[in-house]
Order: sequence, then C-alpha cells, then structure tokens
Amino acid sequence: MDAIAEIKKLYYNATRATIVRDLARAVELLKSLPDEDERQRVAVYLDGLAQMRGEWAGAKAEGKTQKSKGKSSGR
Repeated sequence: MDAIAEIKKLYYNATRATIVRDLARAVELLKSLPDEDERQRVAVYLDGLAQMRGEWAGAKAEGKTQKSKGKSSGR
C-alpha cells in the first residue's frame, strides 16, 4: 500500500483507542512523501486526525471533571 492510501485508511479507521498511534503513523508516512504536492494532498487527513485526537482527549478530560464534581465531600 502506498503512503497516501495508508494515511487515508488510518483516517477512516481511526477510533478513540487507536487515534494516538494512528496520528503518529500518519506523520511518519507524511515525512516519507517525496514532494510537497503529495504532502498537500494528505494534509487534510492529518488535520482531521489531529482534530479527532483533540476532541476525544477533551471528551475524556471532561468526563473526569464531571465525575469528580458529582462526588460528595462526605460532610
């Protein structure tokens, strides 16, 4: 599979559990592309992966905050 096809596959198959690994692999593949035109073609997929990572990390942190707010202090 070529690098561009693999980056697209990583994007479409990313999950909350795999996003960090998928984004890291996509960056490795991006660096392997020989010219700027090819990098431009896949930049949108890397941006999408980065956005997913941020959203999923934010949702995880938000869930922790809500859980801690819901606990009583026992007073």
